[in-house]
Amino acid sequence: PESPPPPYSRLSPNDEQKPLDLSDSTLSYTETEATNSPNVTPGDFSDASTSPDAVKRSHWCNVAYWEHRTRVGRLYTVYEQSVSIFYDLPQGNGFCLGQLNLENRSETVRRTRSKIGYGILLSKEPDGVWAYNRSEHPIFVNSPTLDIPNCRTLIVRKVMPGYSIKVFDYEKSCLLQHMADLDYADGPYDPNSVRISFAKGWGPCYSRQFITSCPCWLEILLSNNR
Repeated sequence: PESPPPPYSRLSPNDEQKPLDLSDSTLSYTETEATNSPNVTPGDFSDASTSPDAVKRSHWCNVAYWEHRTRVGRLYTVYEQSVSIFYDLPQGNGFCLGQLNLENRSETVRRTRSKIGYGILLSKEPDGVWAYNRSEHPIFVNSPTLDIPNCRTLIVRKVMPGYSIKVFDYEKSCLLQHMADLDYADGPYDPNSVRISFAKGWGPCYSRQFITSCPCWLEILLSNNR
């Protein structure tokens, strides 16, 4: 079809990364979790998450924002199927990283924060969790289901602007749960955690060996509830 269904086209020849169609209303995408963002006064938004139906739903992930080794702000809990995580997004509600204050930020962090822009759209779908790069710079992703089984090398995937990637595969995760935990050199291993850095990569192919060396990055803590 001429207009593939948002947020990505399944007609993409690349099954792993799919182009994001920005021609529709994705840039004006709004979230109902706006009041979870720090420094936002309740009542400024119409927050559907406070409705009785929403209260009954359990969250499917928490998002932590880090600058190098410092976590900035509180955990952002996600109840809706999709959430925007951004620095500056016109008409966009969700997890606004630009509102998180921290004293004595380094110039490197300031420059990287300015590159986050529209950020990412994180979406829970039947086959797994997808991240859609809406910024003008690449993002870098690592997760248990993107790694090669029994491989000692950390796998970090680079996702260019306008493309999406399945950052977590539910079916593959279930298979990996039966395998012995791997001893990762860069910290504790969480089988339900996804790490995403903005603009700067890390791992064997980059000068930064550990994600804690990246100026701005996210930790997606997935709930066991599917």
